[in-house]
Amino acid sequence: MKAVVWHGPRDVRVDTVPDPTIQEPTDAIVRMTTTGLCGSDLHLYEVLGPYMREGDIIGHEPMGIVEAVGDDVTNLAVGDRVVIPFQIACGRCDQCNRGLQTQCETTQVTEEDSGAALFGYTKLYGAVPGAQAELLRVPHADYGPIKVPEGPADDRFVYLSDVLPTAWQSVEYANVPDGGTVAVLGLGPIGAMACRVLQQRGVEQVIGIDLVDERLAREAARGTTTLDLREHDDIAEAVRELTKGRGADSVIDAVGMEAHGSPATKLAHRLTQFLPKAISEPFMDHAGVDRLGAMLPAIDMVRRGGTVSLIGVYGGMVDPLPMMTMFDKQITMRMGQANVKHWVDDIMPLLDDTDVLGVDDFATHRLPLDEAPKAYEMFQQKTNGAIKVVFQP
Repeated sequence: MKAVVWHGPRDVRVDTVPDPTIQEPTDAIVRMTTTGLCGSDLHLYEVLGPYMREGDIIGHEPMGIVEAVGDDVTNLAVGDRVVIPFQIACGRCDQCNRGLQTQCETTQVTEEDSGAALFGYTKLYGAVPGAQAELLRVPHADYGPIKVPEGPADDRFVYLSDVLPTAWQSVEYANVPDGGTVAVLGLGPIGAMACRVLQQRGVEQVIGIDLVDERLAREAARGTTTLDLREHDDIAEAVRELTKGRGADSVIDAVGMEAHGSPATKLAHRLTQFLPKAISEPFMDHAGVDRLGAMLPAIDMVRRGGTVSLIGVYGGMVDPLPMMTMFDKQITMRMGQANVKHWVDDIMPLLDDTDVLGVDDFATHRLPLDEAPKAYEMFQQKTNGAIKVVFQP
């Protein structure tokens, strides 16, 4: 089969690799019909390179048709149309029963002190072959896959794999009060969808912050109040001006570790890529830092007693945080990978022909798998209006 394979920093290629096979009785094999390119895949493209190995298959936003099932998979049949959550969970352990599927005790990568295994996302999360491929082996298929109906195009449902539950959880964790104001940092796929979820819930003022023209225009057209980072020396003050001087009740950081505005840390990230694995990996484990160009403004712009919801991926181990400010302002912070299956029943009723969340035309680019190298470069550089890219193998 063809698959998108990591060969080094900023070097992904479409290679021919062996087809996956059933290895456990709870496995399934799914032929991909649509598979997404996620913003967090760009972390593999550059920052998280020390945890990648040449030949790793990447991608974690899969949708397709079941081609084979193991003997213990009774919930699926060949020919079923399914979306697969980005994390691999058993559905039976204590953490899964608590709705914390990204902490699944069965698939936790204990040797790396990490949570549940993820498709296509470094040795930290199990080095499981990913979904930007023609075929995907799905462990724990007796629980994970989400069956979806025939009829609508894949765009209606594919975002159940990651984008929709991640945005949904960011809003849940933001704990927005009635009549409250929310600032969303970053209008990429997750931030944009979070704005739409907030509006669907009737939040009166949603402030979207970015510095890419196409992103700002797209969400402004849907009713979000937008702020262009390039036009404000102090973005937190700009938010306070819109909120009677107090700051936003809740802030969603949908940017994460590769935020703009941290040139020294960006340089350190790039230099780490050129170190031998024996040096770079321990360095990231014990001394890695994130670019905090989103988190620090989030802490600044939230009102006293407010909530910061972190949904952008962070990976640093020694990030310097303004603890005195956080303590003094009595800020609540919630964070973590989305627990996909915990939210699916809430989201699914919204995926009807009314398309209140705008999923049917959410993708800006639909490309064949062979164009993945070009798509990664385009998405990272934010050119050609690339906001959301999906591959159709």
